Amino acid sequence: MLAEQRRRAILSELRRTGAVKVADLTDLLGVSEMTIRRDLEQLSTDGLAEKVHGGAVLGGSAIFEPGFAAKSQLAGPAKQAIAAAATAMVRPGSAIALSAGTTTWAMARLVAHVADLTVVTNSPSVADAVTSENPQATVILTGGVRTPSDALVGPIADRTIAGLHVDQLFLGVHGADLHEGLTTPNLAEAMTNKALIAAAREVVVVADSSKWGVVGFADIGPLSLAGTFVTDSALPRRAVAELREHVDSVVVAGA
Repeated sequence: MLAEQRRRAILSELRRTGAVKVADLTDLLGVSEMTIRRDLEQLSTDGLAEKVHGGAVLGGSAIFEPGFAAKSQLAGPAKQAIAAAATAMVRPGSAIALSAGTTTWAMARLVAHVADLTVVTNSPSVADAVTSENPQATVILTGGVRTPSDALVGPIADRTIAGLHVDQLFLGVHGADLHEGLTTPNLAEAMTNKALIAAAREVVVVADSSKWGVVGFADIGPLSLAGTFVTDSALPRRAVAELREHVDSVVVAGA
């Protein structure tokens, strides 16, 4: 298969699923990982794909976001490491909020075993993950309009959150950038995330290294909104140093 044919096949798969993994593409196309990475690099240069840790997502738009199922296939080990590190910060008997996202979804199964915990979330998948591990857990689901990323957003969600106070918010984001701060492709989701931030005494951002330098359509706020930023060991040292200039604490999971 010629390079152009491979890239068309990769792009077709990206358009079908929203995200691809290097390992899956090597099996699908019968070529080496190095060849796939070169193809993804070219697609990225062409503005057709955005490289992330272990694969790529469809590129070319600040408002595009892969669906929950597609995102859950990316950077799995990093998200698990981040989830474990973040869960270690949760205090028994407290009230926490978990935003929508695949990293917070990974957290959900872990925090379910923290004693006497109340969990507020705007994600049905997160709520299901908590209760599947602990049917007796106290979970408050905000309600609202569901997005492709499995977030409940809009006025109903925002009003519910406005009447609550939580000790910690664990916030997943689409992008974290030194200059543009925390962002998401969905304007309504950004507003609901802001409501969650306002309801929390402490904000912990959980974001794997592939999110660094990514800028989505809608602004959530500056990096300094996070008291703690939890990421993985693939984040370059320079980025870690830059982060530490804006947040009180940076936790590098797996380091």
